[in-house]
Amino acid sequence: MSLPQLTGDDVTTHRPTRQARLKWVIVVDQSLPAGRAANAAACMAAAVGKALPDLLGPGGEDASGVAHAGLPWAGCTVLATDADALRALRAKAATKEDILIVDMPEPAQTARVYDEYLGVLAATGQDTLGYCAVSLVGPRNRVDKLVGGLALLR
Repeated sequence: MSLPQLTGDDVTTHRPTRQARLKWVIVVDQSLPAGRAANAAACMAAAVGKALPDLLGPGGEDASGVAHAGLPWAGCTVLATDADALRALRAKAATKEDILIVDMPEPAQTARVYDEYLGVLAATGQDTLGYCAVSLVGPRNRVDKLVGGLALLR
């Protein structure tokens, strides 16, 4: 996994998200119940925020002086596909440079103890590992080529 390199020119809080050099997508297994899909997206978003803290814009205050945390200036699109296509998407993305991949393997949602999850993960081969969701952050054109044609999560 290679991290996209963010420069000062990349952080574009003053332009529409469609004009940002980077694109962030989360692709969820469309067969997941809504709660599990939301859980996968939220967990991956936390990991993306840790890996790319400059993806978050500055916080601000509303007119009443109440503080609000910074949000991703590039936005994040949540898409859906089937389990097989999700596995293929992750594999294809892994061959590309400058794309951050954060995934939610199925065992992450079934284990109730994190160390148990890591144990199951270590004992499962890549060819049999299923995914609840995959998150990609990278150059807009590369990410678009990977997820082109996928529908929004509904």
